[in-house]
Formats: sequence, C-alpha cells, structure tokens
Amino acid sequence: MDILTPQDSPGFLMWHATLRWQRVVSLSLHPLRLTHVQFVLLAGVWWLTRSGGPPSQVDLAIHAGTDVKMTSQVIRKLEVRGLVTRTQDVNDSRIKRLAVTPAGAALAIQAIKVVEAADRSCFGDITDLDEFLGTIRRLAGVPQRRVAAP
Repeated sequence: MDILTPQDSPGFLMWHATLRWQRVVSLSLHPLRLTHVQFVLLAGVWWLTRSGGPPSQVDLAIHAGTDVKMTSQVIRKLEVRGLVTRTQDVNDSRIKRLAVTPAGAALAIQAIKVVEAADRSCFGDITDLDEFLGTIRRLAGVPQRRVAAP
C-alpha cells in the first residue's frame, strides 16, 4: 500500500478546503456582527420555523449538528441581541421553543445571501456541482436529493 502525499490525500485536502471556506464565510459575516455558528443557528431557526413551526433547541442542535449546550449558549446571545425568542413549550416545560424576531428574520435572509455569495466564491469553479454536492451530502451523512419525476 502506497502512502499518499498530502496533495493526494482527500482528508488532508478536505481539512484545508474546510479551513479556507470557514475563513471566507467568517470574514463575510463579520460586517453583520455574526459568527459562523451564530449564522448557522439563526438561519436554522428561520428555516425550521418556515418548514414546520417553532423548533425546540434540541431540534435546532440536531439540524445544525451542534452540541445542545453550546446551541443553548449561542441562542442566548442571539436572544440578547433581539434576533430570536425562547419560550416554554405549552406541553412540556423542559422544552424551549425558538422563533426568529422580525429583526432576526431580516438578518437571517441577509446573512444567507452573504454566505451563498461566499460559497460561490469558494465553489463556483466546480464544473459538476451536482456531483460535488452529492459527494458532500454522502460524506456529511445527509440524504441525497431525490429528483422529481417529470
């Protein structure tokens, strides 16, 4: 078995590509006063609310792939900024339900556009984006998109 050089190692290259992408996204979000994880969680609350009602903090952590305690800490910071609200679930007082405020929704939409532009700057030269996204989905353990029948 040959040992790969770093330039031929998928894991090593993915590590460096991820670091570069994270730097680009972080710099893009800086003018909005959002960290990358704040963006992911704010956008996650916005998206989950649009697609099924107010998520719990646990729902959000699962969606984002983040630690539940860290999710709670970041959501608390977003709540202080007036971007999200946390309320007790009406059926289970242990569950906190999340919602974006109007300011949070506006910032989420703005930030999504900023991050999509950052993504295009990093990945825009990929010739077969569908194949690339399929590979990334597989690596991330995310279900493949199903193509609707014509």
